[in-house]
Amino acid sequence: MITTATKQLLKIGEVATSSGLPVKTIRYYEEIGLLTPTVERSQAGYRLFNTEVLNRLAFVKRAQSLGLALSEIRTILAVHDEGELPCYEVKQHLEDKVAIVSQQIQALETLRAELNGILSGWQEHPPAHVIEQTICPNLQ
Repeated sequence: MITTATKQLLKIGEVATSSGLPVKTIRYYEEIGLLTPTVERSQAGYRLFNTEVLNRLAFVKRAQSLGLALSEIRTILAVHDEGELPCYEVKQHLEDKVAIVSQQIQALETLRAELNGILSGWQEHPPAHVIEQTICPNLQ
C-alpha cells in the first residue's frame, strides 16, 4: 500500500520514462553524485526518487547539450545543493566553453584553408617521374 508520503516518490523506471533517460544512465548519475542519493526504497527494494529529480535531470541534459562535462555539471549542482544559485558558476563554465569553441573554429578554418590550398593545385594525372617517388604527390 502506498502511503500519502510516498505518493510524491517515483521508482527509477518512472523517472526514466518521464526524463527520457535510460535507467542505466540514471543509476550512473546517482553513482557519480549528480543525483542526490535515494534515502528511501519501496517495500520491494526499488529506489525511490523525489519528483524534484526530474528538474535536476532536465538541467543535466540541457547543460550537456551545451557541451558541459558531467564533472562540470557536478560542480554546478554542488553549489545548488549548498542552497546557492549557481548562475555565476554556470556563466563561468559557458564562457570557458565559448573560448574552447572559438579555438576549435579557428583550427577548423586553418584546416579548411589548407585543404582548399591542396585542392586548388590538384593534379589528376601528375607526371610519371613524380608518381614513382610518392604515394600521392598531391598530398606530399
